[in-house]
Amino acid sequence: MPLEAGSKAPKFKLESDAGSEVSVADYAGKWLVLYFYPKDNTPGCTREAQDFTKAAAKLKKLGAEVVGISKDSVKSHCGFKEKIGIKFTLLSDPLLEAHEAYGAWGTKVMYGKKVQGVIRSTFLVSPEGKIAQAWRGVKVDGHVDKVLAAIEEQRA
Repeated sequence: MPLEAGSKAPKFKLESDAGSEVSVADYAGKWLVLYFYPKDNTPGCTREAQDFTKAAAKLKKLGAEVVGISKDSVKSHCGFKEKIGIKFTLLSDPLLEAHEAYGAWGTKVMYGKKVQGVIRSTFLVSPEGKIAQAWRGVKVDGHVDKVLAAIEEQRA
């Protein structure tokens, strides 16, 4: 069943690029932009991370933090973060536990074929730990602007 606005954000505990375990509960009392992406160092994922990094000051002003999740290793995340100057936490989910809990893993069409994989998705989690908005099958260009607008709307 897909997560909808008002649903409690599924719990997770994943290793971060800093080597610590991070959970959704660590962000209680803050807006959390939780985004799932397919792979470090690929063109679309790089643009998405750069866009969220460029928006970091606006997000902070709105009381929001960004966390990116992929199935890549912590080592891969560290290299990716350093290479393009990412200014937020990246979490490693090699067993796809958070991906599956949030519906960010499943069947998708790639090059005309149905395949199992990461469904690029973003979830805005409220300070109360509930899903405020969900985006699935995200197109990178313009996405961060939609997330910023949603946070502003939710805070109004």
